[in-house]
Amino acid sequence: MSSFKDRAFIGALSLLPRNAWSRGIGRLAHMPLPGPLGAYSVRRFAEAYGIDMQEAEHDIEAYPTIGALFTRRLRLGARAIDRRKGVVVSPADGRILNFGRIEQGTLVQAKGRHYRVAELLGDAALGAHFEGGAFATVYLSPRDYHRVHHPCEGKITLARHIPGHLWPVNRAAVENVDDLFCVNERLVTLVEGPLGRVATVMVGATSVGDITAAYDESLETNRGGAGTLKRYEPMIDVGRGDELGTFHLGSTAVVVFEARDLTFEALEPDQPIRMGQALARSAVQK
Repeated sequence: MSSFKDRAFIGALSLLPRNAWSRGIGRLAHMPLPGPLGAYSVRRFAEAYGIDMQEAEHDIEAYPTIGALFTRRLRLGARAIDRRKGVVVSPADGRILNFGRIEQGTLVQAKGRHYRVAELLGDAALGAHFEGGAFATVYLSPRDYHRVHHPCEGKITLARHIPGHLWPVNRAAVENVDDLFCVNERLVTLVEGPLGRVATVMVGATSVGDITAAYDESLETNRGGAGTLKRYEPMIDVGRGDELGTFHLGSTAVVVFEARDLTFEALEPDQPIRMGQALARSAVQK
């Protein structure tokens, strides 16, 4: 339940230029510090947040900045991708915020707060396809691996960058900011495959305005402008667990599924989850 302290925090944050602040934080995070100070700051950051460097692609000495540490890849074999037929997997490491059915075009943000899938995707016609489908929301904390992966196989048909605000996506904001995931900056990637349409939405946040796409280097967020809509012809083939994009610091991924027959695993809100772990399974594939 929302507290006075949380509401006061959000009220104070509303007075700040969050997008400009986030661009500045991003530049600082990727700015090399002189001499041993850089290595010390990276090591202290990893220790403070409990980052598991045993899973990282390289030893900690290979990361010259905090930003480089945030965007680290995993070592080969660090995550097992559930390959069972009809399974959709978590797109990211993090914690489950919410999951369930899409009813009357709405998704759950927090208790007593809902938002519309059409607004999340920035497209009413596309949003209509997801009525009766399902969704899952994964929150990435600073300690988590910050690359997002495709939850299922298929073909990328379009991508949409939607400019917006950069509210935080922590509990205080989720419980106090209306339509949080619809007003924040975000990148939508639409895949069509055996389970129908699947949209993975990478949502930016305060200090996390920069999102990049692995499948298209021209897509990058928090750069101003009116946004971008790109349709891919030919479409881009992707596999389950393939890299989709990177958060340059932490945030949230929302996945919406057109399939109406998905059965969720035994998930609980706030449950830790890893990229590649099963979220749900479809009994029938198209």
